[in-house]
Amino acid sequence: MAILGFLMIATFLYLVMTKRISVLIAFALVPVVFGLIGGFRLEMGQMMLEGVQKVTPTGIMIGFSILYFGLMIDRGLFDPMISRLIRFAKGDPLKIVMASAVITLIVALDGDGSATFMITITALLPVYKRLGMNPLILASTVALGAGVMNIIPWGGPLARAMVSLDASSSQLFNPIIPSMLAGMAWVVFVSYVLGKKERKRLGVVQWTNHQGKNAEEETAAALDMPATRLPKMFWFNLILTVVLITVLIMEIMPVPVLFILAFALALIVNFPDVKRQNEQIAAHAKSMVMVCFTIFAAGIFTGVLSGTKMLDAMAVSMVSIIPDWMGPHLPTLIAVISMPLSLIFSPDAFYYGVLPILSESAASFGIDPLDIGRAALLGNATTGFPLSPLNPSVFVLLGLCKVDLGDLQKSIFFWAFGTTIVMTVVALITGAISF
Repeated sequence: MAILGFLMIATFLYLVMTKRISVLIAFALVPVVFGLIGGFRLEMGQMMLEGVQKVTPTGIMIGFSILYFGLMIDRGLFDPMISRLIRFAKGDPLKIVMASAVITLIVALDGDGSATFMITITALLPVYKRLGMNPLILASTVALGAGVMNIIPWGGPLARAMVSLDASSSQLFNPIIPSMLAGMAWVVFVSYVLGKKERKRLGVVQWTNHQGKNAEEETAAALDMPATRLPKMFWFNLILTVVLITVLIMEIMPVPVLFILAFALALIVNFPDVKRQNEQIAAHAKSMVMVCFTIFAAGIFTGVLSGTKMLDAMAVSMVSIIPDWMGPHLPTLIAVISMPLSLIFSPDAFYYGVLPILSESAASFGIDPLDIGRAALLGNATTGFPLSPLNPSVFVLLGLCKVDLGDLQKSIFFWAFGTTIVMTVVALITGAISF
């Protein structure tokens, strides 16, 4: 069964990484084929159903969080803050780079890497170009900031980890909140270092366009809410979002239910007209449907992997080759090595194929599988996300900034690895992962 399980994982990885078939189809069909080879027949139906039932809350949470934060961005919740940060920069490269980091950390709350890149780069690239700043600095800063924010509960990596480990968002995310805050501080520090180099190269620059507008004023003005939006809804949306995040952290209500209620309330208040409500939902339906369907299909994969006992057999075989002295230190080791693993495995392959084996192996040494999940997030999600060529959204960033992947990797590899180290150290200090 262990051999069959490893072959199943290898086949899944091959098909996904070589783009032979889509991830959704691989999740649905590969486990069926290997289950049949293993001698399982109709009983796999119940295994698959149980797997889908386990991931359903995660699918609901991700779907409605996409709709909620998509609505908030469309309504300009973050625009005033972004425009003020740009105006604050006043042509100083140091301030502009630091503002870029803060803006990224704010915009990345939507949990969609591609959307984060599109919004931040579109808003900031004109300022960089007009001041003669290096677009690679912008790409590096945005990539680092988006990486740290990539571990929020409604983001892709944590959702995948929840499915693989059958865990709740509060179990995985809440203990690493201090680590995420430390990672955010690290990103701001890195932006200070990068910005200082740009200031030394360019100095403080002022320019005006043909209409006499200052660079940062022009960009900030472009971010102001147009007339089609309702400015009076800003405070309502802000208070609702703060309450939502607070209740989420306090675990007062199940997260999927929380996002459903928050989105329903936000939708009816911001768009009283039914037609406008349907249009708003349709605007983000494509990204929501693809993510949710993939999560449901992943339930079939994990259901068969667990129900056939392949996962248990694989864990036993891996434990047999791990030295006893290394066992207790697996969480720390995985936090460090999960970053380079992200260059080999796609996010789906890592969280659905590799993480379950690592967590089961760690359990044999008395380590909580949740520790392994958190450790993987600290390395793979935060630093692997902006560096891996297997992450499609990275190419959105590269295309907008017109920089090469190799240049981006050389620019931020050291700083990205520093993010992992800082967040891992804080996680060890706070007990989020064991040493």
